[in-house]
Amino acid sequence: MSGNGRRTTRSRTKSAADADGDDPLRNTKPNPKLRKDRNRAHNSILFDVNLKVMLGVSVFAFFVIFFLIRRLVNPVEEVRRPRVVTPFPAPKIMDLPQFQGEHRESLYWGTYRPQVYLGIRARTPWSLLAGLMWIGVKDGRYAMRHVCQDSDELSTYGWTHHNGRDFGHQILVDQDMTLATSFLKSKVDGSGYGGDWAVRIDVQSKQSERSEDMLRTAHIFFYMADEDGHALSLSTDNLDVHEGSLLASGSRMDVGGWQLHLKSMDDLEVHYSGFKTNHIHNLSELVQENLGAQARKYGRLQLSDTSDGSPNILVFQVSARIPFKTDIVFVSGTGLQSSGVEERVNSLTGTSLTGQLKEKQREFDTKFEKSFNLADKLDSESMIAGKAAIGNMLGGIGYFYGQSKISLPGNPNLGGLNNFISYWPAELYTAVPSRPFFPRGFLWDEGFHQLLIWRWDVHISLDIIGHWLDLMNIDGWIPREQILGAEARSKVPEEFIPQHPTNGNPPTLFLALRDIVHSLKQNKFISTESKEISSFLERAYVRLEAWFQWFNTTQSGKEMSSYYWHGRDITTTRELNPKTLSSGLDDYPRASHPSEDERHLDLRCWMYLASDCMHSIAEVLDKDTKPGKDYGATAKLLSDFQILNQMHLDDKYGAYFDFGNHTEKVRLHWKENMVGHNHATRELVREVLERPELRLVPHVGYVSLFPFMGRIIPPESWILEKQLDLISNQSILWTDYGLRSLSKTSSLYMKRNTEHDPPYWRGPIWMNMNYMILSALHHYSKEDGPYRDKARAIYDDLRGNLIRNVVRNYHQTGFLWEQYDQRKGKGKGARVFTGWTALVVLMMAEAYGES
Repeated sequence: MSGNGRRTTRSRTKSAADADGDDPLRNTKPNPKLRKDRNRAHNSILFDVNLKVMLGVSVFAFFVIFFLIRRLVNPVEEVRRPRVVTPFPAPKIMDLPQFQGEHRESLYWGTYRPQVYLGIRARTPWSLLAGLMWIGVKDGRYAMRHVCQDSDELSTYGWTHHNGRDFGHQILVDQDMTLATSFLKSKVDGSGYGGDWAVRIDVQSKQSERSEDMLRTAHIFFYMADEDGHALSLSTDNLDVHEGSLLASGSRMDVGGWQLHLKSMDDLEVHYSGFKTNHIHNLSELVQENLGAQARKYGRLQLSDTSDGSPNILVFQVSARIPFKTDIVFVSGTGLQSSGVEERVNSLTGTSLTGQLKEKQREFDTKFEKSFNLADKLDSESMIAGKAAIGNMLGGIGYFYGQSKISLPGNPNLGGLNNFISYWPAELYTAVPSRPFFPRGFLWDEGFHQLLIWRWDVHISLDIIGHWLDLMNIDGWIPREQILGAEARSKVPEEFIPQHPTNGNPPTLFLALRDIVHSLKQNKFISTESKEISSFLERAYVRLEAWFQWFNTTQSGKEMSSYYWHGRDITTTRELNPKTLSSGLDDYPRASHPSEDERHLDLRCWMYLASDCMHSIAEVLDKDTKPGKDYGATAKLLSDFQILNQMHLDDKYGAYFDFGNHTEKVRLHWKENMVGHNHATRELVREVLERPELRLVPHVGYVSLFPFMGRIIPPESWILEKQLDLISNQSILWTDYGLRSLSKTSSLYMKRNTEHDPPYWRGPIWMNMNYMILSALHHYSKEDGPYRDKARAIYDDLRGNLIRNVVRNYHQTGFLWEQYDQRKGKGKGARVFTGWTALVVLMMAEAYGES
C-alpha cells in the first residue's frame, strides 16, 4: 500500500516537469517579476523538501539507535531464549485490580518464611526480614535454634491459631523450655504501607525450679535484615531498654521510615551485633561464630556489641531469667510528623497487645466454627487438632522470589553445569507441605491445600492459585517444584533443584477450582466475591486452556484418550520398579518396563477432572465452543464407561489397572563388584527373570480407585460393588486407621525400591488419597442404587478411623504427619506435615464439594 503511494507521488512529479518542457512559451523572454516570485516559490519548496528529508532521516536514525541500544541491553541469548523459559504471552492474573490496592496492602507483611521457627517478611522481592533464634540446651550442651529441622528434636511446635492475614499464635517446646510466639498486624493513621506489626515472645519453663544455671537463663535473638543491602541504623551503641525502647531504624521505598522497638516488664539484658552480608540464609552461622568468639575470649554467652560498617543485619540478644515476656514492635511511616510513633508502640505492647491478641483468638474460633460447622460433630480434642491443622496450613504460607533452574540435557550450546538454564525471575505466594522438610511450593500438593484454604478465605486462595498460574511458560508448562531464592535453595541438595520441562505433575488446582465454580453456580458467595471470582476465571481461562493442552499433547498415549506420565527411567538397573515422580505417587508400582505403550489410569482421571472443570468454567463465562477446545466433549469421552473398561478393567477381578510392558518376575539381588585386587563391594541391582509383555499391571491400590474417586462408575454398576469390596477388605486396603496405599496382596507391598529407598507409596496411609476416596463414598451414599447403604456404612467407618487416628497422633506426638503406618497407625515420614494432612478438617466438616 505504501509502496504504491510512493510510486504515485514520483509519477506526478515527473509529469509536471514534462509539461513545463513542452510549454510553447518556454523560450519567450521571462518577466523579471515573475522570475523573482518563482525563485521565492522555488526556495520555499526546497526548504519544505529538505525539512521533510531531515525529519525522515532523523526518525530513521532514532529507530536505528533504539534498536542498537535494545540489543546492548538485551543480548542475543535473551532475545533468542528457549521456549521453555519464555513466559506465557497473556496478561498476568496477579495484575488484576482485585489483587491490588487494599487487598495487596492487607497481605503485605506476614509470617511468610515458613522454613524458620518464626520469620516475617513482606510480599516484595527484596524485603526487610525479621526472625527469631534462641539457644536450646540438650544433654548439657548449647545449640542454636533458627531453621526448622528435625535434628533440633523439639517436642512440638506449630501454629495453634493463624488466620492467614494479621494474627497467629505458636507454641514451641524445646526440652524443658516453652516459647509462645504471637504475631499481630495493625494498620492505623500514620502507618506506612502495609502497616505495623508486633511479636510477643513468652518464655516459660516446665519445671518450677531449674537446678542448673544454664537452664535458668534463656537467650533469645531477634533480628532485622534488609535483603536489598540497605544499611540499618542502631539506636545507640549502648543499648539500655530501661532508658528507651528503640532498638533500630531505617528507611525503605516501600514502607518509608521504620523503627524497631522492644518493651518488657521483666529484667532483661540486651546485646547486639551487626553484620554486612548478602548471604542472609547463613545468619545462624554468623551469630554462632560471634557467640563462640566471645565465649572463648570472655567466658560469656553474649553478642559482641559491635557492628560491621553499614550493616544490613542487626541481631539483638535478649537474656533473662525464666520466665519472662517481651514485646517487639515494628512501626512504619515514621518519617512523618503526624506518625504518632509512641502511641502506636504503646498500642502494640503490654496490656493493649494482650487484649488485642485475645480478641483475635476469639475471632479465629468464631470463624473456624462458621467455616466448618464442627461444634456438634466433634469432641474437644478433635477441635484442638482441627484448629491446629488449619492454623498451621495458613501459618505455613510463604512468599518466595527467584529463578527456577531448568534442566535442558538436549541443548549442549547453553553451557553451564549439565546444561541448566534459569527461568525468568518470578514471585510465588503459596502454602507449603512441611516447614522443616518441604518449605517451598509443590504444584500437586497445592491443589489439595486450596481445598481447605478457599473455604477459609477465598481471596487468599485465588491469590495463591493466580501466582501459580503466572509461572506458566509459553508452552503451558509449570515447573512442579518451586525452589526460589537462597533460603529455599539452602534446604535442597543441588542435584534435586533442576526441573525437567518434559515432566508434569497432577493438575490438582482443578480440584479447588471445580469446588469454587460449583459454589459460584450455587450462589454461595456474596456479590463482591462472585464478581471477583468471575473476573479471576476470565483472566485465568487462557492459561488454564494452555495448561490443559500441554497435558493433552505432551502426556498423551498411543491409544486415543490414553495418557502416560513422562519421566520414568528406562535405563535404571537399581530400581525394583522405576519411579514415576511426575505422578506424585513416586514409587507406586507401574509397568516394570517403562515405554510409550503405557496407559496410566490416574492421569486419565486427572484429565477427566481438568476437562470437566474447564467445561464448567466455560459455562460460567459463556464461552463459545471452538474446534479442538470442546471440553464438554472431552470430558464425555474420558468418562465413557465402556471405553474406560476396555482400556483398564480386569473383568475377573472387578478392578482397574494401569497398562504397559510388564512382568511380575523382577527382584533386587546383591551383586558383588571387585575394587582393585583385594576389596569387594556389594550393591543391590535389579534382576528381570521373565520377558515382559503388554498387559494390565496387577497392583491394587490408590491408582486402582481413581475411576471411583472421579465418580465415573455408574451407581447401579456391579463394578461399584467390587470397588466397595476392595476398599473394605482387610486383606487388601482396609485398616483401622485409614486405607493403605497398596494392597497386602501386591508383590511389591512394603518392598524397598532400591537399597536406599524404603517403601513410600507401597503400604502407608496418605490423607490426600483417603480424602478423595471418602469424598466418593459420600457421593455414592447419596446416589440412588443398590449399593447406597453399603457405601454409607463404609463411609462412616472410614471417616471415623481417619479422624480418630490423626487426632490421637496429634495429642500423643504434638504433630500432624506426612503419612501413617498401616499396621499401628503411628505417624511416619515428615512431621509438622500440615499440607494435605490438614484435610482432616474437611473430613471432620464433611465438606467434599459435591458436583
